[in-house]
Amino acid sequence: MSASDYDCIVVGAGIQGSFTAYHLAKNNEKTLLLEQFLLPHSRGSSHGQTRIIRKAYEQDFYTHMMDDSYELWSQLETEANVQLYRRTGLLVMGKEDGPDFESFKGTLLRSGVPNEILDPAQFAQRFPDVRQIEGDGALVDKTAGILYADRALRAVQSVFQRLGGVIRDGEKVVDIRPGFPVTVTTSSAVYRARSLVLTAGPWVNKLLSHTGLQLPLQVEKINVCYWREKVPGTYGVGSEFPCFIRVKSHGAAHDIYGLPSNEYPGLMKVCYHGGSETDPDERDQQSSQEDIKILSRFLARCFPGLLSTPAVVESCLYTVTPDSHFVLDRHPTYGNIVIGAGFSGHGFKFGPVVGKVLCELSLGKMPSHDLSPFRIQRFQSHPKSSL
Repeated sequence: MSASDYDCIVVGAGIQGSFTAYHLAKNNEKTLLLEQFLLPHSRGSSHGQTRIIRKAYEQDFYTHMMDDSYELWSQLETEANVQLYRRTGLLVMGKEDGPDFESFKGTLLRSGVPNEILDPAQFAQRFPDVRQIEGDGALVDKTAGILYADRALRAVQSVFQRLGGVIRDGEKVVDIRPGFPVTVTTSSAVYRARSLVLTAGPWVNKLLSHTGLQLPLQVEKINVCYWREKVPGTYGVGSEFPCFIRVKSHGAAHDIYGLPSNEYPGLMKVCYHGGSETDPDERDQQSSQEDIKILSRFLARCFPGLLSTPAVVESCLYTVTPDSHFVLDRHPTYGNIVIGAGFSGHGFKFGPVVGKVLCELSLGKMPSHDLSPFRIQRFQSHPKSSL
């Protein structure tokens, strides 16, 4: 095995790690991006053709971070000369006097995000192919739309390499020795660096075990479902139908979200924002179908233009924290190890700004955003943590 020296090593070439490496290279850091699987792959959380991008959030800090993220996405589009975003708007539905819907509305209004609040008559006129649940409110985040996920991942990795960055895929990390420098051993080589960033998604706790740290993270397998339109184009690209979120529908514990047909013509992507706990290395085992039953009931009630049995079911992994907020912090013992984890199924759109702040932490700079909601310290009283 050979030893190679870098300024920084990033482990995990999903969207967060790839953007971290990109920002480090822009800061003239000699950067190595390691990935255990051969690229491209569909074993983690960054694959697939589409994701929702939005400013509509229940928390102001996410909306503020998205201001920065939109600008950085646009910058990458220019650098890579490829379209990564299509604006569709986002329809948010939920119990009008419920705390969740009120939080979405309040954040949009406080932050001055372009929006529309729809009364029932306006809703019926605007979305004739959606049945509004009695007592629901509805609003539209006009800035929202679709990110082309696979295309985005290729673009940021390509620009990173153009900036002199090195990607080594098919190299699984088998050991990490903290110190200065930190030493990373893979299945093929040994590397050293001044700093290390771990963005390994569902595998991050397996890597952290080499550093004496475990975070309270749960890995969930999500069924990614596509539903056939009875009349092609009803909810598709040509119809100008928006993305949507239904906040905790039908007494369910999680939101339901959907995107206009894109991956499969005539099929709309509608998913439940929660899944069944799994081991990331055992993800191909049969998972629970309870979420599909919830989706079928919801679509039969609210989306009469869709068949209520999924035509295609794929899978994705969420790495979920107890509060569903990210982990963006330095290791509590080893300050030159930085951790980005727990993106809880809503992190892809934040990739550019997450990469930016993880780069800043790695370089010892003041983060450009308030990271207090994302500190490891918040878990100290949690029984699963070992700090």
